[in-house]
Formats: sequence, structure tokens, C-alpha cells
Amino acid sequence: MPMYKVRPLHGAPGAVLAEQLPACMYRLPNLHRSPPPAAPPHQEEVDPSLQALESRQEEILKRLYELKSAVDGLSKMIQTPDADFDVTNIIQTDEHSPLTANAELDSMLGKDYGALKDIVINANPSLPPLSLLVLHSLLCERYKILSAVHTHSSVKSVPENLLKCFGEQTKQQPRQEYQLGFTLIWKDVLKPQMKFSIQTMCPIEGEGNIARFLFSLLGQKYNAVTSTLIDSWVDTAIFQLKEGSNKEKGAVLRSMNAALGKTSWLVGNELTVADVVAWCALQQTGSANAAPANVQKWMKSCENLAPFNSVIKLLK
Repeated sequence: MPMYKVRPLHGAPGAVLAEQLPACMYRLPNLHRSPPPAAPPHQEEVDPSLQALESRQEEILKRLYELKSAVDGLSKMIQTPDADFDVTNIIQTDEHSPLTANAELDSMLGKDYGALKDIVINANPSLPPLSLLVLHSLLCERYKILSAVHTHSSVKSVPENLLKCFGEQTKQQPRQEYQLGFTLIWKDVLKPQMKFSIQTMCPIEGEGNIARFLFSLLGQKYNAVTSTLIDSWVDTAIFQLKEGSNKEKGAVLRSMNAALGKTSWLVGNELTVADVVAWCALQQTGSANAAPANVQKWMKSCENLAPFNSVIKLLK
């Protein structure tokens, strides 16, 4: 029986014949064929300047990490001066215990393994820190001090009396025989600066701060309330009596007069660093003659002490 013929769909075994589809129809992917390999993702081009910035940032971070490691290593080797002070003892006791020579100096200034502990102060000769000269004399009464005065190249000329502010220094003994060195350098600086360990500490700046430290070497210890009053008077003397306006100076003199009407000294019945700094501020500002009665009496008490008397001679 005759039938119509159909074109075979398979040629060779496993091969699929391509169908001729009309051009007017859209094509669909062949589901019987394996999918073509996926094209690699498109990589955007990176700006060279951005690459350079990233490299620079990585280099900076690497250097910062190295610096941090170096600082951490140094911090384990070096002790800061403040770490040598036992603040708990200062707050808890009100006793005035004297230092026991070199042992106490080691606890305050650190051990130098036989080397002389040398306090170096830079000061401007146009405004000499009188309180530091008074404290130098007080320290000389307690310790065997090798004193020296030098002039820095930044200063053209220094008055003769300032060059001899420590008196005639005649070194008759070896350096190791002294307990403490005290070197004053006349230099063009805005504020007095002090160091006692040149390689391991930042300078202490300001006449009041240096005076506090030097007075602490005398071994005086106070409770928290007394220490706060002393610090308050020191700051008042520096920032108001010495550097303040006439109105501020008058207010400070009235406060001093009221305090000295109750006690012989500004804080309590013994000389403190507050008396030293306040007396020197009055001398430098010329306010001594206009001071009230109690302040005048207090100033005479200060001047009866040899360390203050030596500064008066220096002012003349």
C-alpha cells in the first residue's frame, strides 16, 4: 500500500540532522547539545593611579606597624620619670620625712649606676626664674651639689650677676664625690626647661612645674588636701600674680593677706614651694611695696632665710 515518505531524522548512529527552519522564526537553543563553555567574566581595567595609591597605603601601614613594634620595645626598656614616684605615699601621709642621701635620690631620679645625677635647666636671662635659684640654695643645704652656669650660643650677652648666680664655683673635688649636679644654661627659650635624664625623658617646662619637682627633692611629703592647696597657690602665683592683669594681682594680694592672717606661711606653719614661687613673683612684678600688712610681714620672714637673701643680692 503506497504511503508518503518522511525524511529520516538520524543519519549516522548518534548524529542529529540539522533542521532547516524558516528564517522568519526566532531560534531557541538546542536542548540536546552540551552547553558551550562560559565566557570568562569581564575584568574592568584598574586605573594605574589607583594601583599606585593602594601600594603607597600598604607601604605606609607596613612602616607604621614597624614603628609601633619599635616603640613597644623601647617602652619596655625605658622607665619614665613619673613611674619612679610613689603617689600613694604622698597622698596617705602628712609626715615631713627627710631624704636619706643617695638612696632617696635614686628613688626620685632613677639609678645611673655610679654616674652623677645632673639636673639641667634652660632659662632665658631676660626673665630669670628666681624661684629656681632659691630652690638651688635650699638643695645646697641638704646635698653636696656640683653647680655650673653656661651660656648658649642663642644668647648674645648675659649680665655678670646672672653668670655668677651660684656664686664663685671652684671645683676642688672629683665629680663622683658630689651627690647631685645642677647645671643652669642661659638660653633663648620661651619658658624654663628642665631635664635630669637627657636621653630618656621629655623636658619639664614652666617655672612652676620645675619648682614643684625641685622642692620634692627636699623630702617634704603632704596629704592630698595640703598638696592641692600648695599646687593652687603655685598656679595662682605664676598665672595671676606674675602674668595677670592689675585687677588679678590685686585679688591675689587680698587672698594672700587673708591666708597669712591665719597661718605664718601660705599653707600651714612651714615653708612650702608655694611661698618660694609667690615671693619670687612679687619680686619680679614689683608688687612688693604695695602688698598688705600680712603679706609684708610674710615677705620679711622669707627674706630672713639665707636662700631668699641671696636672690635679693642678685636683684641689686
